Amino acid sequence: MSRSEWKFESRYVVISRENIDTDQIIPARFLTTTSRSGLGPHAFHDWRYAKDGSLNPEFPLNRREAAGARVLVAGSNFGCGSSREHAVWALLDAGFKSIVSSQFADIFRSNALNNGLLPLQVSPEMLAMLMNAVSADSISPTVSVDLEAGTFRVAEGIETSFVIPSFARYCMLNGMDEMQFLVSSLSKITRYESSHPCTVDTVDATR
Repeated sequence: MSRSEWKFESRYVVISRENIDTDQIIPARFLTTTSRSGLGPHAFHDWRYAKDGSLNPEFPLNRREAAGARVLVAGSNFGCGSSREHAVWALLDAGFKSIVSSQFADIFRSNALNNGLLPLQVSPEMLAMLMNAVSADSISPTVSVDLEAGTFRVAEGIETSFVIPSFARYCMLNGMDEMQFLVSSLSKITRYESSHPCTVDTVDATR
């Protein structure tokens, strides 16, 4: 994802429940893959589908107005439970770029930042404002996210700032993960290693 893509406006979807854990985001039976793609249809599977496999029309992601939304708004303590990285992969594959809540579980937040999903923490009051705006109108208003500026705008004149770790911010703005960052720095690493020869022999010549 390029720098320009991290300044965007989008409608949002609200799941008003609190304490949404990673097993609800992506049930354990879908963890058999190591691929980051293909998990989107299974995001919130047990809430999203009826027992016969049909879509649950009452679930927010299945409503017509949710189509194309890139921001998910959810209750406090989002992403609690197990540390499964698949939860983040499922949300990304479902089309979300940012999750907004008043509190995130620490491991989920770390996994999100490492995989290019923006966990945007707002005050309980702003979270309530977002949720109430949808309940008052079936079509949610839009929100604006600017990662480079560190701003989140809910409505005209209502804006808040946010901060994420500088390394995660750099990687997200430049469309890379930690491994890609290391690869991009290979020439610098090589120069450093060549100018700092090892002073300790790590090989036991007597063996």
